[in-house]
Amino acid sequence: MLRSQFSLSRSPSPRVWPGAVAWRKSPSCFRRMTTSRYLKDAVPAGHKFAVREIPQGSPVTKYAHEIGSALYPIRPGEWVHTHNVQVEHEVEPREYPAYTPASVEMPPGLPGTFRGYRRGDGRVGTRNYIAVLPASNCASHVCSRIADGLQGARGEGLDGIVALPHQDGCGAHDGPDIDQLERTLKGIILNPNVAAVLMVGLGCEINHLGRYADWGSGLGSLKPFVGMEIQSLGGTSGTIAEGIRRLGAMAEEVRSLKRTEEPASRIVLGLNCGGSDAFSGITANPALGRASDLLVAMGGAAVLAETPEIYGAEQNLVRRAIDVETGRRLIEVVGRYRDYAARFGATMDSNPSPGNRRGGITNIVEKSLAAVMKGGSTTLVEVLDFAAQVSRAGLVFMDTPGYDPVSLTGIAAGGCNVIAFTTGRGSAIGFPIVPVLKIASNSRMFHSMRDDMDVNAGEILDGKAGIQEKGEEIYRRLIEVASGDQTRSEILGHCEFAPWRIGPVM
Repeated sequence: MLRSQFSLSRSPSPRVWPGAVAWRKSPSCFRRMTTSRYLKDAVPAGHKFAVREIPQGSPVTKYAHEIGSALYPIRPGEWVHTHNVQVEHEVEPREYPAYTPASVEMPPGLPGTFRGYRRGDGRVGTRNYIAVLPASNCASHVCSRIADGLQGARGEGLDGIVALPHQDGCGAHDGPDIDQLERTLKGIILNPNVAAVLMVGLGCEINHLGRYADWGSGLGSLKPFVGMEIQSLGGTSGTIAEGIRRLGAMAEEVRSLKRTEEPASRIVLGLNCGGSDAFSGITANPALGRASDLLVAMGGAAVLAETPEIYGAEQNLVRRAIDVETGRRLIEVVGRYRDYAARFGATMDSNPSPGNRRGGITNIVEKSLAAVMKGGSTTLVEVLDFAAQVSRAGLVFMDTPGYDPVSLTGIAAGGCNVIAFTTGRGSAIGFPIVPVLKIASNSRMFHSMRDDMDVNAGEILDGKAGIQEKGEEIYRRLIEVASGDQTRSEILGHCEFAPWRIGPVM
């Protein structure tokens, strides 16, 4: 157990004392904890209670870091949560203590290859999709109808024809907002899981097809690209018919592509979390961090995202930066996001959802300290803007919101070909072109949402597995998924796609 000023409530027990955790391997551990002579309050499962006195104004610590200060004096045995802790954190460029990233030794027997689709640029897909991509909201309906018209085309060598409808591309000014959308859509086109692209525009939108036509035709041998405009093809019906005809020819070409044995270094793993609880930081996130380290040791890349969810823990990443410039770049990104939130009257502590707080997370700093664990312990080699292309092996950070559909969109556009997603409360989400592996932080939720979950990290809490053991299990599962095994989100048909709109609607 990490040294802190409080412990976690696990289950009702007549023998609970300051500094200890009440262990009990049953679903009842998620019921509200009863008051005993050792506790001053009824503490909900997963929540914190003080193990020693915390004077008013004194720091409250968890994971060996301050997560806030005591609003009132907190006695041993009292519940520690939002009612008596205030968050205090400022992001300013400063020097951090030197840190030597961990060296990762590969356990024997772990797979070093997977079966994927090698593309013309050397990247490797874990899936073989044809993407039907609208340039704007004005073409989203047509794209969905085109993809629907060829659902029967899925089969050997073709994972599917998927539309990615969205609500952007028009009603915005021609500036940073449209530039970011263009970068996002081009990133989806370049994603190695996409074998061919049909892009549809209306013809008069700001994000017009002309931004992509010459660029797309220049992809050459990388993948087929076809662009169409609704206004030039006689409207909705004519465009749908022509799109179906074009896709039929594309499908035959894509089916001819075969999986080949590829090194694990070709995996670009996206890291995300949603619906987190207090157990996420002691089971699912550190286990995924172990898997991330193993992949990096194999020469692959792991992409950590969700800028609001490293706020208060950015020092743990800065101290691992490959150079001063990379560390300062991370501080700049976090500060920029804080200012972005402030423009709309929000603070970074607006991030934890009601479910996060009910699950025992008190504030954004506590949430962030757990969230960064997904990135493991290796060197931070790159800090990227939203949807920018991942260009280096190792641990990478991308600037995205904490809002899951938008965050997944950014890392997929950056080139991730597999995504691992941890959750404690239970999250139902996926992505159209990238498999999303769901990792549960606790066994109760894993079993109650079994159709949505792939890996049960709650076995760490149950005493059935250790963090390293579970991390190796996640790594093996990622290799299987990269080789074609479907995740639960794929089986259920989840395909959320949401570009990040940052500018005003005009």
